[in-house]
Amino acid sequence: MNFIWPDVLYIFILVPLAVFLYVRLQRKRRQQAARLGSLGMMVGSGGKKPGFQRHIPPILFLLALCLLAAALARPQAVISTPRVEGTLILGFDVSGSMAADDFKPTRMEAAKAAARDFVQQQPRGVQIGVVAFSDNGFAVQAPTNDQQLILAAINRLMPERGTSLGNGILTSLKVIAASIGPAPAPSLYTSITPVPTVTPTVVPKGTYGSASIVLLTDGENNESPNPLQAAQSAADRGVRIYSIGIGSPGGSNLHINGFTIHTQLDENMLKQIAQVTDGVYYNAGNEQDLKKVYDALTPQVVVRTEKTEITSVFAGAGILVLLLGGVFSLMWFGRLP
Repeated sequence: MNFIWPDVLYIFILVPLAVFLYVRLQRKRRQQAARLGSLGMMVGSGGKKPGFQRHIPPILFLLALCLLAAALARPQAVISTPRVEGTLILGFDVSGSMAADDFKPTRMEAAKAAARDFVQQQPRGVQIGVVAFSDNGFAVQAPTNDQQLILAAINRLMPERGTSLGNGILTSLKVIAASIGPAPAPSLYTSITPVPTVTPTVVPKGTYGSASIVLLTDGENNESPNPLQAAQSAADRGVRIYSIGIGSPGGSNLHINGFTIHTQLDENMLKQIAQVTDGVYYNAGNEQDLKKVYDALTPQVVVRTEKTEITSVFAGAGILVLLLGGVFSLMWFGRLP
């Protein structure tokens, strides 16, 4: 145990002085009693001398003052506490097709709104990261439980180029590896032309069982690598993928640089990705889907050791002992020491 304000502990120098003064006071009382005879002696209600009993309340008062002085020094202790933890990566499709308006106002804005609601429902034990992917994948926000940082990262997302579901999954795995164990730092979200994503280092199966990926996408994959192979990499690491389809099966027309492009939700691909990792596919058209994703997550209970301030424990104990000394003194002698 250590103290945040250790200088306060110098007050304990006064303890021996207090004991000395108390002993001297008791000696004077005995001398006065001897001079005055038996009529001057303190006698309890039963006609007996109080004996050592008279010293119990003052001892309790002194102990209480010591505890309160220790509380003023703000003690800290290393405490092991179990808590529920998990890592969740929100993988956002930021491809050009997410600008389609079959979800109002656009698929991109609908996905961001759904994600914001989802983030605000999470307990603080769940670390949430944000990954964006178009024709490559980028880490936008490292896993954290600071909801303001997460929401700010989501709000920055804008539609970009093509769609590579595989790179989105692989980048999410890299971010999970970096947050749970030693791994190279992931690349940051940038407008600079990216280099091909490197496949994550092979680790034992089930290594990241407390982590999950939520893909918010329309599922129209048109870039390598193969998203099902990437999903298998996630499954090998124990990471489940919950895919959320953004868009309508009927699709929508996009008008880009004088060209008209038809884009529609590829539910079949998203269902396969979820199935490979033992996850679940949801359609974002249902408002209850995000809550179902949270209910299906599998965070683990871990024991963390950390320094915790225990000032309240010392203060509470000091007050309790102080009251106890007062009660004993009133019960036995009808007064406070």
